[in-house]
Amino acid sequence: MTEHFPVLIVIAPLFGALLCGLFGMRDHRVCLPIALAALGFSLACACGLLIRVADSGPVSYFVGGWKQPRGIGIELRADGINALVLVAIAVVSIIVAVYSHRRAEHDSVSKAPAFYVLFLLLTVGLFGITVTGDAFNLYVMVEVSSLTGYALIAMGSQPRGRFAAFQYIIMGTIGASFYLLGVGYLYLHTGALNMAQIQEILLASSNTAVPLVAFALIMVGLWIKMAFFPLGSWLPNAYTYSPNTTGSILAPLVTKVTVYIMIRIMLSVFTWQWIFQGTSWNQLVVWMSVVAILAGSVMALSQTDLKRMLCCLIIAEVGYMVGGAWLANRWGLVGSVYHILGDAFMTLTLFLAAGIFAKRARIYSIDRLDRMFRRQPLVMSGFAIGALGMIGLPPTCGFFSKWFLIRGGLESGHYEYVIALLISSLVNAVLFFRIFEIAYFGKKPSAGHDSGAHHEEAHDEHPLPHVRVDAHATDLIPLFAAASMVILTGLGSGWISGLIQRTLDEAGVPPAEVTLPGPSASKAP
Repeated sequence: MTEHFPVLIVIAPLFGALLCGLFGMRDHRVCLPIALAALGFSLACACGLLIRVADSGPVSYFVGGWKQPRGIGIELRADGINALVLVAIAVVSIIVAVYSHRRAEHDSVSKAPAFYVLFLLLTVGLFGITVTGDAFNLYVMVEVSSLTGYALIAMGSQPRGRFAAFQYIIMGTIGASFYLLGVGYLYLHTGALNMAQIQEILLASSNTAVPLVAFALIMVGLWIKMAFFPLGSWLPNAYTYSPNTTGSILAPLVTKVTVYIMIRIMLSVFTWQWIFQGTSWNQLVVWMSVVAILAGSVMALSQTDLKRMLCCLIIAEVGYMVGGAWLANRWGLVGSVYHILGDAFMTLTLFLAAGIFAKRARIYSIDRLDRMFRRQPLVMSGFAIGALGMIGLPPTCGFFSKWFLIRGGLESGHYEYVIALLISSLVNAVLFFRIFEIAYFGKKPSAGHDSGAHHEEAHDEHPLPHVRVDAHATDLIPLFAAASMVILTGLGSGWISGLIQRTLDEAGVPPAEVTLPGPSASKAP
């Protein structure tokens, strides 16, 4: 049965969505058990696939048994990297499904079945994106996840959310069009859609003009989809004004899975050597990543809304991952892949906590977190774990991913990238320790004002409405599950990075001590 795991991971939530649509309209209470059963089955298959890949290497599965001639059937392929991503998607999805209990019904009982159908279809798209080995099927799965994401954002009660969904649709369609056009160029040049087959033909071809155009189009399309600065103007509004449950599934996964697509295209279609020996793009892309990191951090500093601040940090985190992948260095790529996993759990933890604050205490502004450590200590404790991960303190996963990325930046000679990472970490520390100060000690009078002046937002003069000591168990269980993954992923960094490196060996990425010839070598120390 293990040979069928790649397809079962995708099929389980698809059938779950069908069952929610059929039976949920009669009784919305069946939707959550169906969703948990489907996602639990996918998680079990993903874990089994990860164990098999770790033991015996990559696994290929041809849908319908169409192995020959190659390229006719859709190939699903699992290696060490995407097996880890599959497990992360499944874990995040289950945590959000538990968190969605009460929330989907609270927003609208009549919309609860539709929410679970869209939620499960979103996971179908994300699983399919991760496991497919077919370039066009990848486009189909990207659109499945995108369309469901648009609908989930638009389901919210805020009018601004609908406008944000429309803006997301426009930018997402542009990004998908660029990607599809690039795949079209590849098909015209190679006559193939299977990624491995495309790679074989490109390696044997002497024509580099058409593949170069295709590569440029695909990269631009993916950068729009992942909100790589300055192409990510859609992200802050889309995630800020989305319902809390929707934001908690989109923010941890969508941008990270799109970064994974970029890495998959770089390794499985165009090859590491072709990109970094045949083009001089890596210098430009690394500098773009530096700008993205700094821009996201500066934007976060200027925010007073908690969710919008977290959205700005996502833009900076995308810069981390893109820059690491383009360092032309193994440690940078290890750090980028590891950060996909770690940032998914860190972002999930922070968005879950922000959603609890917004729903239970009507808190959206950072300044309104006044003395929250005393009033909701457990929620703030979970939030603190995610925040410490974002800052990069051990033993959280954020420390290890930044360690790998900084090592990659130093070994490749891209000191500007290392400086940007350190500045961003310092900004994160300023942002989150300011929140800790407000949440523990209370908001203090603004500097430069007379001590006897009237402060409209002073805690004693305008106390917040009474909020019970802590959140419901259905809030705390997923929050602490996410927070525990932040720590467990950090504690397992040795095994995870080892599996990533073994997969990079299989993909032909040079060892860490080898410097690639070409444009990137001139900066090597």
